[in-house]
Amino acid sequence: MNKYEYNIYEQIARNIKKYRNLAGITQAELAERVGVSHEFIRRNESKKGKKSFSVDTVWKISVALNIDPGKLFEIDMDELINQ
Repeated sequence: MNKYEYNIYEQIARNIKKYRNLAGITQAELAERVGVSHEFIRRNESKKGKKSFSVDTVWKISVALNIDPGKLFEIDMDELINQ
């Protein structure tokens, strides 16, 4: 896999879950803060299923988690290399 084939949606989803857990909030709490359904958060954090979110939603999630939006785009290079 080269760097242009990486699925950024999967990485954003992993980072949402990571930072949500670090914040100590549930999927339901995050959904309420962002103004989306619990199902939306659950589906996007799941390892299965299609990820679908807008830049606007990524922004709202970062605000709800009190993090810089760029943190949701961080790529774990060790994970990328070992895939």
